[in-house]
Amino acid sequence: MSIDVRRPLAVDLFAGAGGLSLGLEQAGYEIAAAVEYDPIHAAVHEFNFPQGKTFCKDVSKITGKQIREESEIGDREIHLVAGGPPCQGISMIGRRAIDDPRNSLLKEFIRVVLELKPRYFLMENVAGLMVGDHRQLIDEVVDMVEASGDYRVVTPIKVLQAADYGTPQSRRRVILLGARNDVELPAYPEATHLPRTIKGTVPAQRKGGLPLGPSVLDAIGDLPDADDFDELLHDDNVDKVVYGKPSDYAARLRGTKKDATDFSRPRPHLADELTSSARTVHTKKSIDRFKGAEPGSTEPVSRFLRLHPEGLCNTLRAGTASDRGAYTAPRPIHPTHPRVITVREAARLHGYPDWFRFHVTKWNGFREIGNSVPAFLGRAVGAALLEADGVEPQRTRKPVKLGSEDLLYMTSGQAHEYFGLKERVIPQRDRKVG
Repeated sequence: MSIDVRRPLAVDLFAGAGGLSLGLEQAGYEIAAAVEYDPIHAAVHEFNFPQGKTFCKDVSKITGKQIREESEIGDREIHLVAGGPPCQGISMIGRRAIDDPRNSLLKEFIRVVLELKPRYFLMENVAGLMVGDHRQLIDEVVDMVEASGDYRVVTPIKVLQAADYGTPQSRRRVILLGARNDVELPAYPEATHLPRTIKGTVPAQRKGGLPLGPSVLDAIGDLPDADDFDELLHDDNVDKVVYGKPSDYAARLRGTKKDATDFSRPRPHLADELTSSARTVHTKKSIDRFKGAEPGSTEPVSRFLRLHPEGLCNTLRAGTASDRGAYTAPRPIHPTHPRVITVREAARLHGYPDWFRFHVTKWNGFREIGNSVPAFLGRAVGAALLEADGVEPQRTRKPVKLGSEDLLYMTSGQAHEYFGLKERVIPQRDRKVG
């Protein structure tokens, strides 16, 4: 498998399973290389994007030269470097927040950008970075970029809401855009949809005649109920299933309707297969509570939101990694079934197409979705960058054959071994479906 060098090349740092990679490819980019620290997530990225090079490495331990030499990029120009470096700390007054070790990956992101010298860069992060003391971090990142003398940052920096771009989920992310001095500055993309509310109401004012965004039911209403399949008690996929009638939104994700703004390379998909849908077994007591929860309200004992069929999903969270307790984030309750949603249902609410696969364990699958950028948001920002540079996205018939399904079933130990990691970076957690 090889990259299509006729398309503008992008590098995704802190790539996770590939939500931002997906959105950028849909905008018209070719994901030539990606870097991800966690070998479980790196394996999933390699499965979905086998055409590029997936590096399983700490970004602080990789150089721009290595990315070029060990991928097909070589000396070709890179159009975009993108990524969402994690940051967890704010230093005391009088110190540079960016020098706090918990924020060091922000500096590493900028370092790799300056080494790769792309035409543009895109940094995304939690919306909270724009509030209070956390704003200091963003300001220091801008100072680093501008001190290089080679790049400018688009100001004012904005927080974008994924629901404004056709995602049936409320999710706000700060997006920082930069351009090399010899290219045009981009503009932030304008909203394309009017979002619903979590409680299922529609705003009275129709901004600019925008179409109403998709609902929870639009996203998942055609999916078969996972609880109907015993196979999903011990695996995450089943075949010979029957789907319901899809909405326009669901039809695009199923691949049964063309999407005029999707320039990604074709992927294979079986029409009667349901994937990433391992079941969660609830107690009768939990089921009774879930049945009694009103759509659009929080179930009082579990504190899980019961999704409203005509509303938005709340922000899907990742939970914590193994080294921080392996806590599972709250999973919303299905709008019509008395259970939490499946990984595939979460993926639909995030904008992932049905060909996209996740790790077979629910814990890793939900983390991969909760840590990722919704595809439609990434697509909108990527399209704005290409437009600023006068690049017309090109459709390609060059298909992508997905990677080996073994990549989706790997334990942490197997994934470490697959990528040749000599030291364990993520603690072992080997449950097959959990």
